[in-house]
Amino acid sequence: MRYISTRGTIEPVLFQDAVMMGLANDGGLLLPEQIPTISSAELTAWGSLSYQDLAFEIISRFATDIPAPILHDLINRSYSSFQAPLVTPLVKQGNLFILELFHGPTLAFKDVALQLLGNLFEYLLRERGQKMNIVGATSGDTGSAAIHGVRGKENINIFILHPHLRTSPVQALQMTTVTDANVHNIAIQGTFDDCQNMVKALFNDLAFKEKYALGAVNSINWARILAQIVYYFSAWLQARTAGCQTDISFSVPTGNFGDIFAGYIAKKMGLPMNKLILATNENNILSRVINTGDYSTGAVVPTLAPSMDIQVASNFERYLFYLFSEDANKLRAAFDHFTASGVMTFSDAEVTQLQTDFLSKTIDRETTLTTIARYQQSAGYLLDPHSAIGVAAAEQCTPPGTTAICLATAHPAKFAEAVELATGSKPPLPPSLAGLEALPTRCEVMAPNQQTVRDFIAKHAI
Repeated sequence: MRYISTRGTIEPVLFQDAVMMGLANDGGLLLPEQIPTISSAELTAWGSLSYQDLAFEIISRFATDIPAPILHDLINRSYSSFQAPLVTPLVKQGNLFILELFHGPTLAFKDVALQLLGNLFEYLLRERGQKMNIVGATSGDTGSAAIHGVRGKENINIFILHPHLRTSPVQALQMTTVTDANVHNIAIQGTFDDCQNMVKALFNDLAFKEKYALGAVNSINWARILAQIVYYFSAWLQARTAGCQTDISFSVPTGNFGDIFAGYIAKKMGLPMNKLILATNENNILSRVINTGDYSTGAVVPTLAPSMDIQVASNFERYLFYLFSEDANKLRAAFDHFTASGVMTFSDAEVTQLQTDFLSKTIDRETTLTTIARYQQSAGYLLDPHSAIGVAAAEQCTPPGTTAICLATAHPAKFAEAVELATGSKPPLPPSLAGLEALPTRCEVMAPNQQTVRDFIAKHAI
């Protein structure tokens, strides 16, 4: 399997090189040349597999240049730290299912991909005799999951930028209390988009990228998307095992479009699903483009769901590559215009296709809080605010006659303040979060200045 760039100006690369490259050298995002398809017979046979074996069946179709025994070992080690035997268990709540993606080391869905990516990096660097400086931006969960995926690993330094005081307190502590020598936290006095823009600028400076051997853990790295495809198949199979006979839709709270894009690829592979429901908070550029064709940036609004407080969704570019019929020239022109104006325009036919591929709903603060409270009161089930947004969107727009699977992306204890606002009490702390506030922290607070960040990375690079 080879990988191409959405911008269309690099030679195709193999999976290992795609992982190491992160952002394509022409500034685009990497995608497989062909998407493998899964037959109904294969899907039926997968119903008896463990999560790890299911992951191997899917990932091996994309990672054809990694020997099967090594890939098996990487996958098994990646999910050995998860607390749930099913890794991503499905639970029934009322008329819908909730896919719990928060049983990994940092209690967020990002662990599913980043535990694997950390092990992939370690393996590839050892095989190649190389070193890497990982640079990433986070609105909360990616940073802690990435840090815990590579902390203490040989030949890797990691630099994570997060918006200062704009993550939840627990998210910040999960990052800044990791004081391993190879971990560097940078708090930017700005928004997540400021962080993301600086990281992209570093990767687009090919001389800097090569000199300091930069690697990507953000969902610009294809391996992140690939690992997330697996739990869509797992959820569908679990629902069928639980007796669900209706068509299935998936409701996905998203800010950067990575998680829902994994579902889009799963559907293109042949996973039967009715609709992908894209749920946003008040930072609703993605809902607006789906519902009205309006893809224009605005100010980031701080919300109860900070991981979704994003205006520019980097993974939307991957979807646009398919929306534009894989026309890289058209995509480059669209992004040139977007960079200059903050606006991207679509034809009526393209908006129709968007609305065919997705349903979308914007969920406001009040609805988020009432959804958390309602599930706690009716079933004793706690949702974090991101998951509540996905549940609320599913309740409002799941097509009649279908069953929704809602992706629960974080443990409620990571957003204790929001849960307390909704229910009147904070959720109990799981063992992995107890005592975080008493631990020493290390973090550099910086202005949103590209040169300052660049100088810091150059000084501390491995």
